[in-house]
Amino acid sequence: MKEVIVFMKTEAVNEPKLYGYARVSTFQQKEDRQIIALKSIGVLDKNIYVDKQTGKDFNRPQYKKLLRKLDASSVLVIKSLDRLGRNYHELSEQWRIITKEKRSDIVVIDVPLLDTRREKNLLGTLISDLILSLLSYCSDNEYRIIHQRQAEGIAAAKAKGIRFGRPPKPLPENFHVIVALWSKKVISAKKAAELCGMPTSSFRYKAKNYKI
Repeated sequence: MKEVIVFMKTEAVNEPKLYGYARVSTFQQKEDRQIIALKSIGVLDKNIYVDKQTGKDFNRPQYKKLLRKLDASSVLVIKSLDRLGRNYHELSEQWRIITKEKRSDIVVIDVPLLDTRREKNLLGTLISDLILSLLSYCSDNEYRIIHQRQAEGIAAAKAKGIRFGRPPKPLPENFHVIVALWSKKVISAKKAAELCGMPTSSFRYKAKNYKI
């Protein structure tokens, strides 16, 4: 009787599991380009985590959930470094946690040199760390400069009398007459506001700044 040997097909033990992370700052922004880039690397839909939140810190629900999944057999893929974070110190700390504590690899699609799977020797690690430090510093510095310029622009505009926010509602046609009656105490502020169709507090504020 011949012995029949059956070979069972199993997954490669050493094949790493790919995880993807995408982030946009607001709900109005779309993460489509990041998702396409992650899929092109081979990341499955079920392994892609997306946060719609700013990159100022790492207090993000999907990122925390992803972090718990990472281990020595994982590879975290991101499209660009600023999608992971913008704060220089926190970004460096998270990189350390992922690569040292979790012992996972990281791949930054837009920066091929930031691929910890390459050159596992001391020189490769040194080059990767230097590039990370430079790019994360530049990202953080750029973020600060943008916000500083915004603040300076707003301050300059306010100094020129430019007002921000919703434009004020036009005053009712009878406002001049109503203010005159109110200022002479012919009618109360409550009655004046009622005649103008506005809250009493709003009438008082507008009346005090109105020149009869």
